[in-house]
Amino acid sequence: MQPIRKIIHIDMDAFYASVEQRDRPELKGKPVIVGGDPQSRGVVAACSYEARKFGIHSAMASSTAYRLCPDAVFIRSRFDVYRAVSSQIREIFCEYTDLVEPLSLDEAFLDVTENYKGMPSATLIAREIKRKVYDRTGGLTSSAGVSFNKFLAKVASDINKPDGITVITPEMADEFMNKLPIRKFFGVGKVTEEKMFSSGIKTGADLKKFKKEKLIQLFGKSGSYFYDIAHGLDDRPVEPNRIRKSIGKETTFSEDINDTDQMIEVLEDIAAKLENSLIKKDAKGRTITLKMKYFDFQSITRSITIDEPADSASVIMKYVRPLLSKTEAGEKKVRLLGISISNFDDQETNSVKVCKYRQLPLPFKFPNAKDTRNDFKLW
Repeated sequence: MQPIRKIIHIDMDAFYASVEQRDRPELKGKPVIVGGDPQSRGVVAACSYEARKFGIHSAMASSTAYRLCPDAVFIRSRFDVYRAVSSQIREIFCEYTDLVEPLSLDEAFLDVTENYKGMPSATLIAREIKRKVYDRTGGLTSSAGVSFNKFLAKVASDINKPDGITVITPEMADEFMNKLPIRKFFGVGKVTEEKMFSSGIKTGADLKKFKKEKLIQLFGKSGSYFYDIAHGLDDRPVEPNRIRKSIGKETTFSEDINDTDQMIEVLEDIAAKLENSLIKKDAKGRTITLKMKYFDFQSITRSITIDEPADSASVIMKYVRPLLSKTEAGEKKVRLLGISISNFDDQETNSVKVCKYRQLPLPFKFPNAKDTRNDFKLW
């Protein structure tokens, strides 16, 4: 019988803002916002926990953040510094396992089923990693989720933030999933959440009551994902050689529009959010794609490949405007607009290689257990 996987998700706490507070001690305890100028169309890349108390969050317009907290300290991003700190942190990960899958500069999955230290407890490994990150980065804290699949590990890392650790063992998983609010499921945004609420789905337990076919009928191909996750069918491996194909953002309108000036405003907002995602993932791409869905549900795309890789909203919009002119926008009403970036510039962005790697093929299902032990179980 193959062993159950032991997966850790490490997520740095308010990473960019915490680095700024570390480097400028006078900012500690103050609401710090890293991102664009509030007097422009900039967006929030990250914010400190002090700023979050005002309802500020990443991807929010900087102007909105300023209205919520006029006393906040706005700081331009220093991604060269964040990348250097991220490299320090990844070196720590590689001291324990070669199975490290970075998701962005500030978070990663680790498979420690087999590890270089021979430690039987993933909980103790997570605690050691958190301590080393704190010591070697000059006091930056992180939160960890420990479980036997990627979904649960990622959810767990968010439970006791900041500077927390949460463990979900196989025995705890069934009850944990039953109580998990549906908004905590990845892929459930506001629109999907409202649709689930209308179907009587508010928790994982509610979701389990639906057959896969019904969920697919309600939510399309995402229905299969929701069914599998609710029933513990998540055997995705930690992938050290993770290929990133594209990054995109889109907006669906409550009412179809045909005003091209309004479309440009929407696309500028989408480009600003896309810029935030690209910077956070340390990615630049050469192919810009405009996605559009007309009132009659016909979907079209228009793409251009450029010489210099792009990661800024201004550059993206420079090419999106002429792409829009090559559509029937204005003549036909539009219900959806989106922009994506692909054809990433460097090998490190296309294929994130952190350590040498091997992978354990370990399928699993939730056990029928009712253990409700606390989050700090050594496992």
